[in-house]
Amino acid sequence: MTERSVVHASFAIERRYDASPARVFAAFADPVAKRRWSACHDEGGLGQHSLDFREGGRETMRGAPGPGGVYAMNATFQEILTDERIVYSYELLRDDLRLSVSLATIEFRREGAGTRLIFTEQAAFLDGHDKPDWREQGSRIGFDRLADYLALEQAPA
Repeated sequence: MTERSVVHASFAIERRYDASPARVFAAFADPVAKRRWSACHDEGGLGQHSLDFREGGRETMRGAPGPGGVYAMNATFQEILTDERIVYSYELLRDDLRLSVSLATIEFRREGAGTRLIFTEQAAFLDGHDKPDWREQGSRIGFDRLADYLALEQAPA
C-alpha cells in the first residue's frame, strides 16, 4: 500500500502590465487570447483547450509538455467580476493521477494607465507528485507569457 500525503501551500505573484484592466482581463476571458499565452511549457504546447468563461463555467487544458505523461487541468469558475477579479478552483492531473487541487484568485487593479495583477494560489499537493515551487515557477512563466502577449497585441501593425 502506498503511503498518502498532502502538502498545503500558498503563494502570490504580482505583475504590472502596461495595459488597462479591461485588456488584461480580456486576455483571460477570450478563448483565443487565453490559448495564445497560457501554456507554461514550450515543449509539447497546450494541446486541447476549452473555455466557458462564466460563473459555474469550466476551463480545461490538456497537453504533453514532456516525456512525463499527458497533463490536464480542469477548472471551475467560482466568481467573475468583470475587470476586477476571477476566482476559480482546479485540479491538475498527469495521465489519470491527481497531482493537486487548488483555489486561485486573480485581482486586476488599475495602476496609472496600467494594471497590477495579483495572483494568489492555495493548493493541496497530493502524495508527493508535484511541488509548490514547481507550480509557482510554471505560474510565473505563464504571467511572463501574458506580458509578451499584451505587448504584441499593443504593437502597431
